[in-house]
Amino acid sequence: MKTILAPVDFSPVTAHVADTAVALAAALRGRVVLLHIVPPPVITSEYGVMLEDIGALTKAAETAAARQLARLRKKLAAPDQPVETVQLSGVPVPHILDQAAKLKAAYVVIGSHGHNAFYDLLVGSTTHSVLLKAPCPVVVIHGARKRPARKR
Repeated sequence: MKTILAPVDFSPVTAHVADTAVALAAALRGRVVLLHIVPPPVITSEYGVMLEDIGALTKAAETAAARQLARLRKKLAAPDQPVETVQLSGVPVPHILDQAAKLKAAYVVIGSHGHNAFYDLLVGSTTHSVLLKAPCPVVVIHGARKRPARKR
């Protein structure tokens, strides 16, 4: 069974990523694996936060993400369409690449937030890094563009 890996971050592009992954999996008679990586907390103060606070922040983020992932899975799952979830913590790119290899993914379906090249140069782009290093084809769903209205 072919595996479609869909890293999601619960941004507005997530729905489009999930829909595309399900459609691709249906066409290939495969399964979808939704992957969410909870990033480490960002400390923006020289005073920082106490170690206990970091643990609590991380736990709260993991709990909230697990709920969102479960809701998304329930929305997408159908008797003829297997949808699984994986949640990890850490830096996204290495985890995405590791899961793509581990699951022997046929495709990675990932969203792009539509930032400009300057932003990507300064901050980095998860999508760009995955596109360059993935062990399989990558389908990029652009989040900044409006989808054309369906004609009925």
